[in-house]
Amino acid sequence: MQATDIRSRLNVPWHHGDVVDLSGVTVAGRLDLSGLDLTGVDFTGARFPDGIDAEGACFMGLCWFRDVEIGGPANFDGARFMNDARFETARFDGPVSFSGAEFRGIGRFDAVSAKAGANFERTVAYGNVSFAGLSAAGRLSFAGSEWLGGLWCDRAELPGDTDFLDTQVHGRLWVRGARRGNAPLGADAFSMCFGYTYA
Repeated sequence: MQATDIRSRLNVPWHHGDVVDLSGVTVAGRLDLSGLDLTGVDFTGARFPDGIDAEGACFMGLCWFRDVEIGGPANFDGARFMNDARFETARFDGPVSFSGAEFRGIGRFDAVSAKAGANFERTVAYGNVSFAGLSAAGRLSFAGSEWLGGLWCDRAELPGDTDFLDTQVHGRLWVRGARRGNAPLGADAFSMCFGYTYA
């Protein structure tokens, strides 16, 4: 499916419950959603060989990126997710960035594979965020992020130099089985933790 056609289908007013079903599509060309207000979308199982640019986009409805494969760069810098954002088992073969993104619902990144680094700096989440089983290579940074609904990192495998500088976790922090390099990931990696920690 042509990237321009997808852009046209998603750049429409959102009404509660609206979802555009694009599950399983292969996107021809780099998908440019930058700066747009978008209706709900289901990209489950979709393929983005040339990547996606959603910088500054506002995802008004639920959005599913579960089990997607993104071959080129994935840019979600400054994006706002007004409902739940689901990225479970997504595979990012190129660099991926959510710098300055805002999650009003949950942000779910369970079992995500980021092969060329990932940037989650200065993200803010109002619901729970989960990186359970995350596997990443290259530079990984969460510096300056604030998770108001708690953080779940069960069995996450993070590079040894993963950056948690000036991060804050409000609510529960779950780091059981998580590792940063060869060492267990503990609460001491985060600048501030205001709730219970499960290690």
